[in-house]
Amino acid sequence: MNSEDIQKKNLSQNSQREPQATELTAHTSLLKCRQLTLGYGNKDLVRDLDYDVNAGDYLCIVGRNGSGKTTFLRGIAGLLKPKSGVIELCDGLSRNQIGYLPQMTVVQKDFPASVEEIVLSAFQGKHRLLPFYRKAHRDRAMESMALTRTESLAKSCFRELSGGQKQRVLLARALCAAERLLLLDEPVTGLDPESTETMYRIIENLHQQGMTVVMVTHDVDTALDDATRVLDFNTISVKGK
Repeated sequence: MNSEDIQKKNLSQNSQREPQATELTAHTSLLKCRQLTLGYGNKDLVRDLDYDVNAGDYLCIVGRNGSGKTTFLRGIAGLLKPKSGVIELCDGLSRNQIGYLPQMTVVQKDFPASVEEIVLSAFQGKHRLLPFYRKAHRDRAMESMALTRTESLAKSCFRELSGGQKQRVLLARALCAAERLLLLDEPVTGLDPESTETMYRIIENLHQQGMTVVMVTHDVDTALDDATRVLDFNTISVKGK
């Protein structure tokens, strides 16, 4: 089964989709999925998927609930082992260069720590248990907070922030790990329109500065506006049956 890679110019109902191989010849792959099957227990959510994520992509993944979008993202992040097939990291990409922003949990919303501590905690996962943070870590954290417009909140308590501020702080944390690839799972869910617009503009700016972005979203209109490629999991699910 082959995935459908929908180009922005081909998203109208009457347009024709180009074969996947046509586009891939012009780009450098960061990772390749070959005959990839992912799922939980006896349930497969992604089956026999062939797909490449290219350097410089702003890839939006759309589809109905339960179609495998988050499962695919967790597979790329290395948090879910494939049942079969492979996810191959290419062009020198390593797991330590991938940042992942999952959907926010209730526990995360009420975490009793400062913004700076939350952002710096990214390095604990990247370098195992650190006895202390080095200057390079703190500089990278401040840079990430500047990119997400949260540097003025560094000493604030995370649990007291607004929903939009919390999500930008967690994005800054993901950026500490994201040297080349940033994975985002519905990053604007539950945010008000102003916070949503701010998040989208930050993500677009990160992409313009060279970050490869893969984002799961239900906001198809934004996907059409900002994405360089769109992967439709509704189509994948139907073809996998």
